[in-house]
Amino acid sequence: MEPAKVTGNEFCVVIPVYNNAGAIKSVVEDVLNVCERVVVVNDGSTDDTGKILREIEGIELVEYSENRGKGYALQQGFKVAVEKGFRYAVTIDGDGQHAATDILKLITEAKKYPDTLIIGARNIEAEGMPGKNTFANKFSNFWYKVETGKQLPDTQSGFRLYPLRKMKGMRFFTKGYEFEVEILVRLTWNRVPVRAVPVSVYYPPPEERVSHFRPLSDFMRISMLNTVLVLWALLYIYPRNLVYYLRYNSLYKVIKEQLVLHNESPVKVSSALGLGVFMGIVPIWGFQMIVAASLAHLLKLNKILVLVASNISIPPVIPFIIYFSYKTGGLLMGTGETLTSENIIMLKNQILTGSFYQTVSELGYSIVQYVAGSLALAVIAGTFVMMFSFFALSVYKPQTGNR
Repeated sequence: MEPAKVTGNEFCVVIPVYNNAGAIKSVVEDVLNVCERVVVVNDGSTDDTGKILREIEGIELVEYSENRGKGYALQQGFKVAVEKGFRYAVTIDGDGQHAATDILKLITEAKKYPDTLIIGARNIEAEGMPGKNTFANKFSNFWYKVETGKQLPDTQSGFRLYPLRKMKGMRFFTKGYEFEVEILVRLTWNRVPVRAVPVSVYYPPPEERVSHFRPLSDFMRISMLNTVLVLWALLYIYPRNLVYYLRYNSLYKVIKEQLVLHNESPVKVSSALGLGVFMGIVPIWGFQMIVAASLAHLLKLNKILVLVASNISIPPVIPFIIYFSYKTGGLLMGTGETLTSENIIMLKNQILTGSFYQTVSELGYSIVQYVAGSLALAVIAGTFVMMFSFFALSVYKPQTGNR
């Protein structure tokens, strides 16, 4: 029984092509049998690809004379799809690697999960897949997880369904093969759901394969892009996501969710909370969360819980931390020197503007007393939170369900 053909103005297929004269006609015709709206982008082919495409009826053909790269070709295809009013665009390569009938799998998934990016995931361990492709895919999967915190089985697949509305207003910086890395990561950062659907794949014998991937230059560009994406994720995306997470969830809900999600022991949870409180008090204002996250990673503790607990040093609490740090320091050093309420408020404002230690000196207070007291207070508070949470969790443990 023939599969139903996709009609209407909701879905279209975009096919970027460069010098695939041997396969492009059968690919386009197979796609037309599945979806009536097809946009083909001839990315400056120098063989007979352009001539073949101009003889095929029923397609929207975009051509230009200079080869600009796969990413540029895809963007031109998306531009046409948006102008024609399509909501989704399925991308499929022009080399015959993918089965056109699998387009229906991606569309079916999109109907179940609207405005979702759907990846046609190949079996990267399948017989016939080149070894270098398997390595490159695992390499790409690893960096995608580092950059987004999420996991996908095939981040290099060019067989995808894009939700065009979710891409509105986005400007992209890459034009080659690395474009598919950039758009996948950035859509994930923009909170667009991503789902993977298993699809079939065909790898012809080595002597029949046509690939325009340049191992050295393209791999270098992809590596440079991943470097930029990782830095941006660490400096902005992860902190932003943490702020959103904490803003819309109570402390109790965060802790309970993390317990259920990771099913960690009371020792590890209490240690994470204790470390977080300790880091929230130690006198390294402006660097507390970075150091806390680094220590959590080294000690293999739950980073979210550590960072949540380190937020004890929020502005309303800072004056109290300063006051009790000086009090504790005075007890340790045998001095009676303390702060007035006016000076505490001044110090709080100076902490937020980055000139805390200078202000302390101007007021005539001992930095040594403050540092010693804050370290002692951090140890005391961290230890108390760790012990209290350990006993509380030993008595009460949220249900984690069957795992």
